[in-house]
Amino acid sequence: MSSDISPDAAQLEGFGRRRQAPSSTNLPLVDERAADKEVRALFAQYRERFARNDLPGIVLCFATNSVLLKGMLEIAEDFLFGDSLLGRRQKEMIATYVSRQNACTYCADSHGALLGAQGGSPELICALQEGDLSAPLLSNAEVALLRFTGKANANSPAITRSDVEAAMRAGWTESQLAEAVHITALFAAFNRVANGFGLPSPYPDGLRDPR
Repeated sequence: MSSDISPDAAQLEGFGRRRQAPSSTNLPLVDERAADKEVRALFAQYRERFARNDLPGIVLCFATNSVLLKGMLEIAEDFLFGDSLLGRRQKEMIATYVSRQNACTYCADSHGALLGAQGGSPELICALQEGDLSAPLLSNAEVALLRFTGKANANSPAITRSDVEAAMRAGWTESQLAEAVHITALFAAFNRVANGFGLPSPYPDGLRDPR
């Protein structure tokens, strides 16, 4: 997805070896060979932009509707998988944590691996996938951001101005927190799509010991 190179190549190679071909248990994924011309063009655009030959399961889910697929790819390229007010690493931390809250193994493992590509250690990935915000490798600012996004995901009606101000005292700006709400909501939507289709983890052997 990103052109950044992980500082731990062996870790990423381990993730890659264990990635399985997309499949689903509830709804069928789009077969590229049977896809229409517009969808095939979007697949080609995805491969070129993200330098991947494979098509992830979530992409095949959205391919049931070319309008949705086009919009998802634009959001991914222009917002989710790059730096903006929040950095790519922070976005992957949110994605991993929120996906765990939503019991989406597909997304939790996918974004855990992508967090590894951004320098996240196996210990950090494990902590986020277990919902452990007391892990000493998390900074106070990161804990505040994850607590805020976790509440926005799990109990958004309970979010108040005091939650925003608590995160701001930890160093985040209002604009960053607004972006964090959007990031959380988008990844939560992807969680529901993945779970609805029945996507299994692309890393069936787990991420905790990639070597």
